[in-house]
Amino acid sequence: MEKGLTHTSKTTVNTNNTARAMGSGDLEVFATPALIALMENAAKQAVEAALPEGSTTVGAQIQTSHIKPSALGEEVTATAVLEEIDGRKLTFRLTASDSQGTIGEGTHIRYIVDICRFMSKLK
Repeated sequence: MEKGLTHTSKTTVNTNNTARAMGSGDLEVFATPALIALMENAAKQAVEAALPEGSTTVGAQIQTSHIKPSALGEEVTATAVLEEIDGRKLTFRLTASDSQGTIGEGTHIRYIVDICRFMSKLK
């Protein structure tokens, strides 16, 4: 795995991912929880092909700003760039935008885990 791996995830603002629908606000605009999920998806996808078989990544920390609303029908993109690798710890730079420009940015930490070992902790 190398620094610089990147991925862009996309979604369209619809009645299912608004602040009102998700319970995070009262307005029919793109919800912050939906933005965070889109950003996490971009980070997950950025490194997926480079992981050893039987491994995945799990989110551990996200620091993000949601600085501008996105209306119903807008396409929102989130891009994650792998900036740091420290053993199993991966740090990503995140940016999100719609047709009006940047709507959010932040950093995200994910850890590489062995799927079987991770899931066995739930028993």
